[in-house]
Amino acid sequence: MQLMIQTFHKYSGKDGDKYTLSKVELKDMLTQELGNYLGHAQDKDAVDKVMCDLDSNQDGEVDFTEFVILVGALTVACNDFFLEYHQEDGKKGN
Repeated sequence: MQLMIQTFHKYSGKDGDKYTLSKVELKDMLTQELGNYLGHAQDKDAVDKVMCDLDSNQDGEVDFTEFVILVGALTVACNDFFLEYHQEDGKKGN
């Protein structure tokens, strides 16, 4: 939890409000922290889509509560991937 909070605040406040991520800060965070998972984060349309999906109050920024939704969605996606990987791996062993 501490790492998640530190990561958010590492990028928030560089461009405006220190308690939110602007689109530029979000792109920087996605590229630097999640580049291995989100290979297309460099794509402007992809960043715009993530921003739109996360910005539930439509204020043009992502606050910490909205950021947690991203972390949760990525956690579920990674878990699903690993479950499928292990199921496929188990089938090979039979």
